[in-house]
This record gives sequence, C-alpha cells and structure tokens, in this order.
Amino acid sequence: MFHHRDSAVFRTGPSDDLTGIYIVDPVRSTVGVSVRHAVITDLRGKFTAFEGLLRLDGSRRTRSEVHLSVQTGSFDAGTPERDAQVTGPDFLDSATFPVMTFRSVGLLDAGDDRIRAPGHLRIKILELPVHIDLEFGGTSRDAYGRDRVGFKGSTTLQRSDWGLDGNPSLAEGGSLIGDKVTLTLDISAVQVQQADTA
Repeated sequence: MFHHRDSAVFRTGPSDDLTGIYIVDPVRSTVGVSVRHAVITDLRGKFTAFEGLLRLDGSRRTRSEVHLSVQTGSFDAGTPERDAQVTGPDFLDSATFPVMTFRSVGLLDAGDDRIRAPGHLRIKILELPVHIDLEFGGTSRDAYGRDRVGFKGSTTLQRSDWGLDGNPSLAEGGSLIGDKVTLTLDISAVQVQQADTA
C-alpha cells in the first residue's frame, strides 16, 4: 500500500521534514472493520466511500491533525443482506446518519515508527474519545511527481458505547454479532501543499 517502488524518491521513518497538507487517496487506501460473528468467526468488511485530510507538522507532531469522514451507507462485507443489516436502523442507520467522522487532537510519538492519534469518533449523535495506533509506512514520490505518505493502524471499539445495540441472539446462547469492533486503516495520502507551521 505504502511502498510505491516505481518512484524516484523513497524514505522510511518519520522525520522533521514530514510537514504539509495531504489528502487521503481513496483508491489506494482502505477503511475496514472486523467483528466476531456467531461466536466462532470474524465478520470482515470495509467502507468504500470516505475522504480524509492530514495536516502534518513533522517538527511538532502534537500540532498535527487528522480528519476522516466515512459514508456509513458504503459498508461492504460482500453479502447484500448483511450489508443492509449493518447499514440499517439497528446499527449504523445510514439513512438518518450518513456520515461518521474521526478528528484527532494531535499526534504522539510512540517509538519505533509508531504514532498514537488520540481524538474523537462520531457515530450517529455520539462523539466519544478514542485513540488510533498508527505505524508510519514511509514516504514516496509517485509516477506523477506527487509526494505521498503512508500509515496503517487500528483501534478497538465497543459498538454499544455508540448505541449500536441491534443484535439477534443465538439459540445456543450468546449474540450473533460481538460488541467488540476493530477498525483498521491503511492510508496512502497525497501532498497538496506545504503547510505553514510558523
């Protein structure tokens, strides 16, 4: 995802010159989710419509910002009936709440090319604090001469915290869909301008 080897320039490791404004490339990025299903397997899916902005300050990372907006109706797990259930009124209710958002409150250095992005995730009417642990994937210059930056990461949520409580019960006990949800990000972003960090 991050390592565009056809580029003339490739760097790894966060550095002070990693500064600028970047737009998430939805073609080369993935926003995915996984949740325990029927107790024994993981249900995996992804959102196919999203946009994001990274405002990075390499020398003062706490001033950096991450914004991500996801169209809830774009959930795709490969099964239309299941997709309709997730996007329906029992869960995301995309007809009423078409967008969920994440906005960071700075980036924290976690060592070994890892970064923690604390922030707030809004689903439906609730905005709650979360943090996303990110791994820096490197920077490159693509075939069009554009500078790119890559990150991948994840966070684990309790969907009931956001009121996503719809859940059929199993005959043998337990719930069809687990409460713990893992949100995964695999991001490639294109620089659109140098940031003014003065």
